[in-house]
Amino acid sequence: MATSTTSVPSNVRNVVLTGFMGTGKSSVGRLLADRLGFRYCDLDAQVVAAAGISINEIFARHGEPHFRALETEAVRRMAREERCVVSTGGGAVIAPENRRLLREAGVVVNLTASVDEVCRRLREETDRPLLKDDRSGERIAAMMAEREQFYAVADLRIDTTGKSVEDVVAEIIGFLEEKGCAWKR
Repeated sequence: MATSTTSVPSNVRNVVLTGFMGTGKSSVGRLLADRLGFRYCDLDAQVVAAAGISINEIFARHGEPHFRALETEAVRRMAREERCVVSTGGGAVIAPENRRLLREAGVVVNLTASVDEVCRRLREETDRPLLKDDRSGERIAAMMAEREQFYAVADLRIDTTGKSVEDVVAEIIGFLEEKGCAWKR
C-alpha cells in the first residue's frame, strides 16, 4: 500500500527514488522516466562513470567513505537537473546533505520491500559490497532498520513486495496527478 507522508513541494523538478538495495529503484525508475517523458538518472552509474572503476573496486581500493564522498558529488550534480527520474543508491540518504539536496530536487518516493523479498531479489547479485561478507536476512534487516529514519523522510512510500514494476509506476503517477504535479507527457 502506498502512503503519503508529506506534501509535495510546489517547485517539483524531478522524481527521486530512494530505498534499500533490491527494492526496485532502477526498474521502477526506468519505466517511470519513460512514462513521464523524463530522462533516467542512476546515481550509482554516475559514481562509476566519474571514478572510472566499479563500485566494488571503489570500496576495495578506497573504502566506503570515499564512495560516499563520490556519491555526494553525484547528488550535487543531479540536484541541478530538471525532468529526471533519479534512482539513488541504497545508502545515499544517510548523509544529511544528500537528504537536503534530494528533497530540494523534487518529489522523493521511497520504495520498500520485505526482508524476505530483498533477500530473494539480491540472491544472485555480486555488486553489493556492503553485503559481500554477509547476505543473511539478519544483516539485511539490521541495515534496513538503521536506515529507516532516513527512508521515512519521503513524500510517498510504496511497499513493492509482490507488486509489478508497472503497478508501482502507476501508484507514483497517480500520486503525482493527485498532488497536481504531473508533467505534460
